[in-house]
This record gives sequence, structure tokens and C-alpha cells, in this order.
Amino acid sequence: MCYNLAMLSKLSVVINTQNSEADLTKCLSSVKSLADEIVVIDQSSTDKTVEIAKKFGAKIFNHESVEYVEKTRNFAIKKASCEWVLILDPDEEIPQSLSKKIKGLIKNGRGDYYRIPRKNIIFNKWIEHTLWWPDYQIRLFKKGHVSWTEIIHSVPTTQGNGVDLPQKEEYAILHHNYDFIDQYLGKMNRYTGVQSKILLESGYKFKWKDLLIKPSREFINRYFVGCGYKDGIHGLLLSLLQSFSELVVYAKVWQSGKFEEENIEVGDVLNQMKEIEKDIHYWQNDSLFNETGSFSAMIKRRLRI
Repeated sequence: MCYNLAMLSKLSVVINTQNSEADLTKCLSSVKSLADEIVVIDQSSTDKTVEIAKKFGAKIFNHESVEYVEKTRNFAIKKASCEWVLILDPDEEIPQSLSKKIKGLIKNGRGDYYRIPRKNIIFNKWIEHTLWWPDYQIRLFKKGHVSWTEIIHSVPTTQGNGVDLPQKEEYAILHHNYDFIDQYLGKMNRYTGVQSKILLESGYKFKWKDLLIKPSREFINRYFVGCGYKDGIHGLLLSLLQSFSELVVYAKVWQSGKFEEENIEVGDVLNQMKEIEKDIHYWQNDSLFNETGSFSAMIKRRLRI
């Protein structure tokens, strides 16, 4: 192991940063009394990120700039000296109630790793539906029991006994996800580029129907299946933005083929849209039935009308 006896039952908080000065102080302040060691993996920041980290006594290691954080997770974990590791992003915080819970888990818990719910704040609101809650994340673990692949947004590989924390706000990581539309669009442009490359490397061949099918499915999953309608305008907008993100992924795949043209009949497009309309009706009535128990909604759901 990478820790000695003195580090047993102690906690390393590991944070990856890149020009994170806007968020880092809040993040580090939230774990100051929890961490026995703070490890910061910095990717060539040009702002005050490193200076802020030093004020909190962090151990700072440099890493080349990469497109997304999963590529640096294993490197970061190796730099931790303690038996236990807590992974955080700089736009996340640990509330006092969760901090107290983590201390108890390290001392008396039975898990080798823990899935922690995450409370996403998007456009000034906690998103309680739209597939953004409980948003469980594997972040607390004994060193050697969790590792990451280099695939974007991948679930880590685990060994041993895993435990879910209760789906309660008091035990959730606080995530300041997106503050502005421009911020969302900037990350979307970066992520969709990576996702399109992964699709191409997997052998995917572009199909024009996916420009309709993939975005519509994302919207249905977010807004109807994920109860995004309960999040008001936020739920509607985020469902649409996530749908648009899917569209951009497949548009970039098409772009990689030099925008190769093919003949598409209007009738084919209309037929595909009718199929999508049936799916929307099904899930719309499913949501109505679940909310009201309406018999007519149940019938319409079965008939997809």
C-alpha cells in the first residue's frame, strides 16, 4: 500500500484543478477540518488556483492539461498518502452534516467504498429531478479499492463492499454545476467533441435517423421518465439542452465524414417523426397516470395516442 501505519483511518482529500480560483476557496474551506491531507493535482493553471491551494496547506502536483478529469483520476489517487480517499471537484463542497457522516464512516463504517448522493445547483436552483438527483457518485473509498478508466463520465471500477449513503440532502455533496448558459454551452462543446470521437473509435457509422432519434430519446428520458416537468422551466430547459447536446454529438460524427451527403425523402423524415411522436405520447400519458392515476391516461399510454 502507499500509506504507512500512521495514515490508517486518516483521510486524503484529492482535488483536480485547472484555473479554478472562482470555486476553490469554498471547496477547500468545506474540507479543512475533515482532511488529514489535501492533495491538489493542477493542470497548468494560469490564475490564482495554486496560490489558493498553498494557503490551505495542500500538497500540489502538476499534470499536463487533459480534456476531462477521468484521465487524471488514477494519477491523483496515487499521490494520496492516507488509507482513505475522498475525491472532489473544485466546484463541489462538503456540508458539515456530510463531513460528520464521513468521519463516522472512516472510524466505524463497514464499506470499502461509498456512493454519495450529489445535489446539483444549476442556474441558481437545486435540480431535484430531470435525472440530476440523487446523482450518486463513488467518491469516498479505501485506497486500492477504486480506480478509473479514461472514458469520459465513466463509472469507476470497484473492489470490495460498496455502501450507498441515504438519499438525503444532508448527506449530499453540494455541486455548483452550471451558473450560466454560456458555461453550459462551453462545456457541451468540449464534451461533445470527446463523445463523438469515442463513438467513431467504437466503429459507429453515421445514420441520419440518429439526428432525430437520439435527441428525442434524451428529451423524453429527462423530461418525462426523469420527471423533469417537476423542475419547472429549469426542467424543460435542461431537458432541451441535454437533447441538443446529443444532436451536436451526432452532428460532429457527420462532420468527421466531411459532411457526406445522402438523399433523404421528406416522407422518411415524417415517418420517423411520427414514431417519435408516439413515444412522446406514451411517456406523457405514463407521467400523467403516475401523477393522477387517470384511467384515460393509462388507455392512451397503451395505445400510444
